Amino acid sequence: MSVPSFPASSLEGLTPQRVAAAQARYAEAVKVVVDSLQVPVGVTPKEVVWTLNKARLYRYKPTRPPEERHPIPLLLVYALINKPFIFDLAPGRSFIEYMVNQGFDVYLLDWGAPGPEDRDTTFDDYVTKYLSRAVRRMVRVSGAEEISVLGYCLGATIVTVYAAHFPEAPIRNLILLTAPLDFSGSPEGSMAMWLEEERLDVDRMVGAFGNVPGELIRFWAKLLKPAENFVGAYVNVWKNLDDERAVHGWQVINRWVEDVIPFAGAAFRQFVLDYVRGNQLIEGQHEIDGRRVDLSNIRAALLNVIAQFDHLVAPSQSESIMDLVSSQDKELRVMPSTHVGIMASGRARYKLWPDLVEWLAPRSDSSSIDG
Repeated sequence: MSVPSFPASSLEGLTPQRVAAAQARYAEAVKVVVDSLQVPVGVTPKEVVWTLNKARLYRYKPTRPPEERHPIPLLLVYALINKPFIFDLAPGRSFIEYMVNQGFDVYLLDWGAPGPEDRDTTFDDYVTKYLSRAVRRMVRVSGAEEISVLGYCLGATIVTVYAAHFPEAPIRNLILLTAPLDFSGSPEGSMAMWLEEERLDVDRMVGAFGNVPGELIRFWAKLLKPAENFVGAYVNVWKNLDDERAVHGWQVINRWVEDVIPFAGAAFRQFVLDYVRGNQLIEGQHEIDGRRVDLSNIRAALLNVIAQFDHLVAPSQSESIMDLVSSQDKELRVMPSTHVGIMASGRARYKLWPDLVEWLAPRSDSSSIDG
């Protein structure tokens, strides 16, 4: 193998001072990355109003007087993989802070991190044993007769199953963000590609690990865009080192990306076999406690939001539910964003968040209840 040669002209201007400056900048960039793992997140004031095992239900402290608040409270439900502070990254970049300031009574269901003792918790357990109880507690605490629910990523799958399995649930408004529901199409370019039978022996994995390590799922997700995730993200740090605000924004997102939790073994197995490979939810074949989960039971006002450039959840996985629910008030919106950017980008606070308020606010006031 020949050794590549470099012309002497390529070294012109490479003075000791410039080398030292580059080294110092590199050290600063490394510090930014390391410090990101400890940057404060989730700081909007809140209180715990319910617990079960590792799960916590938080209620956020209001900032508006009672007469300026919406009477229907809002519950946020995130996925089982990353932590839910994607909703509350930092002051000025917090969806929760934004919604509280808009007069909403906001609750967040935090699943917690499963331990080895939780390996037998199924995907449906999160619906029947956790979410259903959290909703009952939320209704008691808030004093409301109906609630709004927003599910994001796998959280959207869970709340969809909940609304379909419990038609008597007090859900007035249902918002789905990047919901992985329909796996009938080709999974190429989405997270589901790693879950295909020829690529993954799910029984062997769960048998080996018990709970599926969050680091492994994070690695799968990053491999869908390797250049962007393993190189581009750090190039952005280097380019923006002189912009304190940009650096902090990168740090809170990076902490969320890296701060993963395990996926309970039985839940992962059921999601892969029943929901992804079997596509049972969309096909109307999924049962919980001997009763079919019927999507036509969903009658709440529905807003289904898809990220146009989502590489984790293909738009086709979210669209078909619109024809399967019984909601008379339903809308599908496609946002020009990515899976994470739709909630956490700098543009989200100027586009998605106001759009959600515009849709939800009139459906959360007294006239909508009386009507």
